[in-house]
Amino acid sequence: MSILIVHKTNLSRRQHLTRAAQYAAEHGEELVLLMRDATWESGLADRVVPVDTSDIDSVLAAVKAETAPVSGVITFAEALVPTVARVAAELGLPWVSERTAQLTRDKYRMREAAHAHGVPQPRFGLARDLDEALSVAERVGFPLVLKPVLGTGSMFVRSVADPAELTELFEFFRASAWDRFTTDPLHHAAMAEYGGALLLEEFVPGPEISVESLVVDGAPHMVAIHDKPLPTGPTFEEVYACTPTRLRGDVVEAVAKAAADVHAALRIEVGGTHVEFRLRHGTEPVLLEAAARLGGGPIYRSVLLSTGVDMVAAALDLATGRTPVIQPRERPIAVGFWNIFPERAGRFVAAHGVEQARADERVVELDIYREPGELLAMPPQTFQGHGHLMFLAPSVDELDGAFYELTDLVRLQTEPM
Repeated sequence: MSILIVHKTNLSRRQHLTRAAQYAAEHGEELVLLMRDATWESGLADRVVPVDTSDIDSVLAAVKAETAPVSGVITFAEALVPTVARVAAELGLPWVSERTAQLTRDKYRMREAAHAHGVPQPRFGLARDLDEALSVAERVGFPLVLKPVLGTGSMFVRSVADPAELTELFEFFRASAWDRFTTDPLHHAAMAEYGGALLLEEFVPGPEISVESLVVDGAPHMVAIHDKPLPTGPTFEEVYACTPTRLRGDVVEAVAKAAADVHAALRIEVGGTHVEFRLRHGTEPVLLEAAARLGGGPIYRSVLLSTGVDMVAAALDLATGRTPVIQPRERPIAVGFWNIFPERAGRFVAAHGVEQARADERVVELDIYREPGELLAMPPQTFQGHGHLMFLAPSVDELDGAFYELTDLVRLQTEPM
């Protein structure tokens, strides 16, 4: 038997793949990685099948060529959820439906489905050119947020303050939102449907959070909430997140209900999910994003360290037809992480303060993904940080102080190209 992981290069998913390799070994199964241009990933799989994962038909053909029985198929990559949905449907394996995969990837369809289900969300509209954008902005209001129809990791997402800024930024973000996602399996069909349109959404003031859940037999189980104090704009990359949440109990209950409503609206009936909200007035959950896959980057490890729940193992259980054991510890541990960016884009020269930070007893992980000489991009032109630092604190009230102390130690030095 074999477990298939459909994957694309992402340096922040090393821990996900490491745990998947352990899981396969524990269950006496072969771990097969389907991806193009594997490098370090090859050491974490029993076998790599080279395939262009931007082409769903190519992936399906590669899977059908497998001779060993397949016990499950999964991905940890946002763009590949529809690909796995097609494969799982063909093989009769657990995963979200192809319709659900489309709804969670196509942000305009997601908005329409959430609206039909009565889920609170921002005002929104599509614009193919500046005149249309200015018209939509009259209804959505300023400030507003420019967002790709397809995309991941807040790449090419930006707030806009007024008509002048919209006029200045619209075409760059519209073109970039399509030009930089050409390897997305849905790109061709979405371009044909939307004609290169950009999504414009109301900017919702208030704290931002993310909700990590596991859905078993159609029932969502909320495992953790991360508070996300930074950033507040104009770009929205995940810089600092921490758990457990500091929200009041009644607000946590409202978030749990809102997350369950999102799952119902998108018909997510199995697997791990990552749902993001803004809390209007600090208490009312408003849907920003929903993904039918596990949280990316350090979120997996953050949840594991805090709650004791291994979401990769649980997601693999669900993908292979097993029932996961979901037993968060009664008193979660306070965990925070920093996705590391340089002060400015450029060629990577050196990482400073790494050894000093690693010597701090609060630090449990510090990983720099890049090597000197590589180009380090800055948001909104990148979908992830160039490393992460994860730390513990005696209580949630001490997380912010620890964050600022530790982030003062580490710096990624760049030079102009």
